[in-house]
Amino acid sequence: MISRRNIRVKVMQTLYGIETSEQDIPVEKSVKMLDAQFDQTRQLFSYLVYFITSVTRYAETDSRKRASKHLPSQQDLEVNTKIAGNSLLWQIMEAPGFQKTIEDLHIKKFDNPELTKKIYQQFTETPEYKEYISIASRDKKDEKKIIEFLFDSLILPSDDVISWVEENFIGWDDDAEMIQQMMSGLFQKPSSYDFTQLISPEKLKFGRDLLKTAIEKKTGCMDLIKPRLKNWDSERIAVLDMILMRMGVAELLYFETIPTKVTINEYIDLAKEYSTPQSGQFVNGILDNIHKELDTDGKLVKVDYKKQS
Repeated sequence: MISRRNIRVKVMQTLYGIETSEQDIPVEKSVKMLDAQFDQTRQLFSYLVYFITSVTRYAETDSRKRASKHLPSQQDLEVNTKIAGNSLLWQIMEAPGFQKTIEDLHIKKFDNPELTKKIYQQFTETPEYKEYISIASRDKKDEKKIIEFLFDSLILPSDDVISWVEENFIGWDDDAEMIQQMMSGLFQKPSSYDFTQLISPEKLKFGRDLLKTAIEKKTGCMDLIKPRLKNWDSERIAVLDMILMRMGVAELLYFETIPTKVTINEYIDLAKEYSTPQSGQFVNGILDNIHKELDTDGKLVKVDYKKQS
């Protein structure tokens, strides 16, 4: 499932699009822009899961084709199709909403039979695959391990796959790390994933509220940030740094259930990853300073769940 960190990234990207746009974008349209980003991620994730199932099930296609040759060899008649019945694979295909999502998002239109065949053939030549099919029984750990190997060691590093993904889906560069995290979660607990709803209503509300707050409370947030930029050349401050600080201040002030430490650490990490090498330290200094002032002035209201229990 999409995490809160992933949601913050999407909000950051939406705000960046707004800040760099030459048009005045209403809040309602901004929320639709954010929702569209979530939809794009869902489509990309669903396609990659579908691609994994296509590669593994190609074993059955390969077996049929080779057996139907005019003069099939003994090797043609003995194609091992164990991978097509992989238990993790079938748990994924039977996960809530998987088949419906494939239909609703028209995922099959992105089919690339030659690419599927190519990855399958590379897969069958690996020592990992040969070891897997050499054992007739099915072990839960081995079933998971071989699917992880296929995705992590063959699909992700494939220039052909990535080129196809970039050609057909928006935002691979932005979503790659998030998709890997989501895929890892799927391999761990396939039955817990609902493909029709990869983001829970609670988290969707958090994302929309964070976006709207960062927009509607921009003036107040910037009033806290600007005085602390006196020793900095404002024109040289990265746009993303300003956006991340604004989001951080919005969380500190208006999201009472999120601990201040969590908020500050999240935006330091995002600054390090998405902005300049110096951004993490810069964002940390500004947000920590603002946090101390708000706390001293009694303007920081946070829910302490430990005291309530």
